Amino acid sequence: MSSKRPGGELASRPLHFIWIADASGSMQQDGKIQGLNNAIREAIPHMKKVADDNPNAQVLVRAVKFSNGAQWHISQPTPVADFAWNDIPADGETDMGKALSLVAEQLKMPPMSERALPPVLVLISDGQPTDDFDAGLNELMEQPWGKKAVRIAISIGQDADDEMLQKFIGHPEMKPLSANSPEALVKHIKWASTAVLKSASSPAAAGTDHPAASPDAAGSPLGVPSPGATNATPSTDPLNAASTNAGGAAVPVAADPADDQKTVDDVW
Repeated sequence: MSSKRPGGELASRPLHFIWIADASGSMQQDGKIQGLNNAIREAIPHMKKVADDNPNAQVLVRAVKFSNGAQWHISQPTPVADFAWNDIPADGETDMGKALSLVAEQLKMPPMSERALPPVLVLISDGQPTDDFDAGLNELMEQPWGKKAVRIAISIGQDADDEMLQKFIGHPEMKPLSANSPEALVKHIKWASTAVLKSASSPAAAGTDHPAASPDAAGSPLGVPSPGATNATPSTDPLNAASTNAGGAAVPVAADPADDQKTVDDVW
């Protein structure tokens, strides 16, 4: 019960935000890895602003990279105020399953706390897994915090395995965000690291034992619904729609039809 938490309801609760980044050789093509590095670096100040506006949550950030195997790029849960991004190089295979296994290991209790908020996992990839993706996903979903996590996926270019990314998301109404240009990648990464973070760290979410709590009447502009609710109408505003993962964590849905249209400016 929340009354047993040290400090009571007002005590800040840890919210783990984990980037899961594709560092395979194909990411060298057309500046994809540079686009990813730049987009995450550009998103950091916006993440800090969201965290400052939500003192009930202690936002802790880290990152996994996967190519030949998977490694923690930033291994320690780092307060967002102290978080800095070091560029990831690209080379090798696409061992996405191993990356999910690494994350699953860290979502066990311990090291995770019972009083944590649902973690936010953002998977970014431009290709198809070259290892046992299903085994890694199963390990992740065997953990209670894996099931409850807010899971977002961003596909880069036309060769990304959207079927695998959809399985990672685990919700039929939430689709992978498609980035066919550096500008689109920046937009999606900024959305995933701000709008989603704002929803996951909302006062209502932090003030309840249920990870899928909706905002209070004053409301988040994200329009996150109660558990089990579905989108009433499609929206072209990525901040006005919301849905839930299979595990029940409420998340906003990016619904921008323009992002799915190819243009002459597409480079990936």
